[in-house]
Amino acid sequence: MILLTGATGTVGRLVAARLRGRVPLRLMARRPERLGGPEVEVVAADLADPASLRPALAGVRAALLVTSDPLTQAHDEHFLASARAAGVAHVVKLSALAVTDPRATDLITTWQRENERLLRDSGSAWTLLRPRAFMTNTLGWARSVREEGVVRGSGGAAANATVDPRDIAEVAARVLLDPDAHAGRTYALTGPAAVSAVTQTQILGELLQRRLTYVELSPDEALRRLRERYPGPIAEALAESAARGLAGAKAQVDPAVGELLGRPASDYRTWARDHLAAFRA
Repeated sequence: MILLTGATGTVGRLVAARLRGRVPLRLMARRPERLGGPEVEVVAADLADPASLRPALAGVRAALLVTSDPLTQAHDEHFLASARAAGVAHVVKLSALAVTDPRATDLITTWQRENERLLRDSGSAWTLLRPRAFMTNTLGWARSVREEGVVRGSGGAAANATVDPRDIAEVAARVLLDPDAHAGRTYALTGPAAVSAVTQTQILGELLQRRLTYVELSPDEALRRLRERYPGPIAEALAESAARGLAGAKAQVDPAVGELLGRPASDYRTWARDHLAAFRA
């Protein structure tokens, strides 16, 4: 039995699609009505409620752990303690590549570093997946592209080795299917090249056959917009992350995706072509 947390999220749902019908598969969610379908078991559980995790983890051999609240460490603590008590042999953790950067001291990266430490100290075998920013983040531009032909952002010239979540999911599925081969390993997951938001905008324009404009926001304006969407500490952490990107902190490409999958990592043009409907006027 393999258990997936985050099964309604960007990566988790893609992992579920790759494992469905191949192994006994259990999907965990606070709102299980959003999941289901043939060849899977769905359980209701909440990372904030340890009692709900015990039945969800019963009989599980390996699990994918995805947490998303940088304001609490409790979710990882609860899951890992419950997994250990249930005899889960292997936990695959979705982390972030920023943890390897000693200059990254923002709230989100510090939270991920502590999550990794909790996993390494948990007593279960583990594998860490450390992706760079998801290519799907640019779906946040879809409305302004459709309605105005404009992308607005800060640090548009900063190169970032963004990764296709489909590649992350394929790596995660392979690790979960053969966890012993990946025990104690950490994988940096990037795309095949570092591209800037300006370049991504140009690529979208070429595919749409439409002129798109990238509008650079000042750091203050970018932070104001982040604060409209996120709690203050998270908005500030994202702004710090963007500033590191301008200094070149996110440009390094790693070969792990290609080595693990036996094919090149997907590039941004391929991802954008496959998701172009979201950006069409």
